[in-house]
Parts: sequence; structure tokens; C-alpha cells
Amino acid sequence: MVPARRNVCLGLASGALWACQGKPTPGIETAAPASPKAGAASVSSASKPGEAPAQATEALANGVPKRRLGKTGVEVSMLGLGGSHIGKGMSESQSISLMREAIDNGITFMDNCWDYNEGASEERMGKALRDGYRSRVFLMTKLDGRTKKAALAQLEQSLKRLQTETIDLVQIHEVIRMSDPGRCFQSEGAMEALTEAKQAGKLRFVGFTGHKHPDIHLAMLEAAKKAGFDLDAVQLPLNVMDAHYESFERKVLPVLLERGIGVLGMKSMGAGDILESGVVSAEECLRYALSLPTSVVITGIDKKEVLEQDLKLARSFKPLSAEERKSLLARTEKHAQAGKFELFKTAQKYDGTAKNPHWLEKAEL
Repeated sequence: MVPARRNVCLGLASGALWACQGKPTPGIETAAPASPKAGAASVSSASKPGEAPAQATEALANGVPKRRLGKTGVEVSMLGLGGSHIGKGMSESQSISLMREAIDNGITFMDNCWDYNEGASEERMGKALRDGYRSRVFLMTKLDGRTKKAALAQLEQSLKRLQTETIDLVQIHEVIRMSDPGRCFQSEGAMEALTEAKQAGKLRFVGFTGHKHPDIHLAMLEAAKKAGFDLDAVQLPLNVMDAHYESFERKVLPVLLERGIGVLGMKSMGAGDILESGVVSAEECLRYALSLPTSVVITGIDKKEVLEQDLKLARSFKPLSAEERKSLLARTEKHAQAGKFELFKTAQKYDGTAKNPHWLEKAEL
């Protein structure tokens, strides 16, 4: 059984609910395990625009399938290690050991954020990526600054903590207000900072995250399109209850896949809140997530036992059948109403920048 506190997710390949129509889910394949060997996130031919970015490939590391990150040409492990959990609940040495064990066992996608645990998460990850581990992973972090000045200052702090000259993917964090797209793309806004940093070689790819409402994601995507800006990745919540209420799965996923943008899933269990409904298990949540084509599942790993269970699930993964998916959605439909178990949508429980609005303006934790 997967631990209840796990927080991962994936998404659909199009606006239609393929499985409910009796069609196979596009873009999902399972590959035979490769010989045990830990490798860096590999590069393959870029996906064509509109092609599902989550297609598993034959490239494996220790049996963990890899999936394409949109049209970037990069392949990452379909499971990613979440940065929040490694900054709390364990000692620094334990977290470093756990991260290295994850990499040695084929998890190549590393998630983090400038504000996680007051910078401790990035600091610990930076130490874990010494001794050659940095070259074996795809490193992502997030910034809160909405102005060019704040975003650049936060980026410099992240680079220092992570002990790297280049971060593979930098995302604008918590795009949860309708005012955020305009602020990010305005003159002297955060997107100017990330563009400048990319040109300077401090980052490779750019994206954004958010969890509040699908219309805000769509507004950000429209702002990017209007500005002629090619986003490389977008992070969003997708789960068995999201499918019924203010659904990112139905409204945002089709746009991302049409544009060839890498999809980073999160909150497959609503940070554990969905499990409080009592109608779905953690393992069912994860299997639902893994059955949908996104680029990576970002999951919180806070102990060796959780890592081992995650690896086992990834290596033996089989997609849900159409009937299994239909059954899960039917079971959760009544409980999903009004977002009762998706508090990231309906409350401020998970809104870090709402509780700390100065993060939007300054590089001060």
C-alpha cells in the first residue's frame, strides 16, 4: 500500500475522457526493465507539437520508465522526487542519503522551490548532488518573484543553494491569482528575468505552477501565447476528484498537449486530503495518476520505505483499464462536489505566497 501522505499526479492526453469512451489512453506504454544502471536524464528527439509528452520510451534507469518532457527533447523518470519533504521530518544526512538512493535507483527528476522550508530543501539537495550526482539528474526549482528584480535575486539564491551553474527547469511558482499572468509578462516582470537568465546560461527551460483554478492556468497560457513566449513545462493538480470539479484535467491538459508543453503532475491525493474521503486508497490514487500521460509524477518521499514502494510501483506499473478508471471516477464523483477534499482549490491551506505576500516582491524568506 502506498503511504497516505503521498502527493503525485498525472493527466489526460486530450479533452475527451478516452478511457470512458472505451478507447486506449494515448501516449502510455510500459517498457521492459533495462539492466540496472543509474543514468542522467537522457535526450532524445523532441516531441512533435500536439504529441502526448508522456509517452514512455525504451530508455530506462533501473527499471523506472522515462517519459518525454514535452517538446524539449529531454527524457525524465516518470517518478520525480518532491523537494518539500526532503527539507523536513528527517536529518540533513538522512535526506541526502535518501536523495542519492533515489537517483541510484533511477529517479532522475528532482523538484524543489526557492521557499521550501526557508531554503533548507534547496541546500540539502545541493549537497546531495555533489560527487557527480548533479550530472545524473534533471533539476527543477521554482521562484515566487513577480518582478524582474525579485525573480533574478531569488534565482541567484537558488543557484547558490543548489550548488550548480545551471538549473534545468525554473518555474514561476503559485500562479494562483488572475493578476499573476499580467504581472509575470509585463515589462520588468518575472518572465523577463527568466529570459535573461536563460540567455546567460543559468537555466535551460521555463515553466509555471499553480493549483487554484484552471482558468488562471488558461490565462497564463494565453498571456504566454500573446507574448510569443514558448513555455516548456507547466505543473498542475490532477486527480480522481479534480476530474469532477473545476477540472484542470478537462480544461488545461488538452491545451498543454496540443502545444507540446511538458506536463508536471501534482496533488494526486490532494496532499492527503482526498484520502480523508474514505472512498479511495492511496494506491488507487497513484495508479489513476500513472495511467494518464504526463511527463513526470512528482511525489513526496520522506523515508526509505516510501522510496522502495514508489520504485516498486513504477517498475511494475500497468495502466488502469477503461473499466477500472470508470469505476474510480464513479466512486469519487459525489465526494468531489464543491472541492471539499481539494482544499488547494477552495481554501488558502496550501497558498504559501498568500501567507507570505512579500515573496512576490522580495528575495527575503
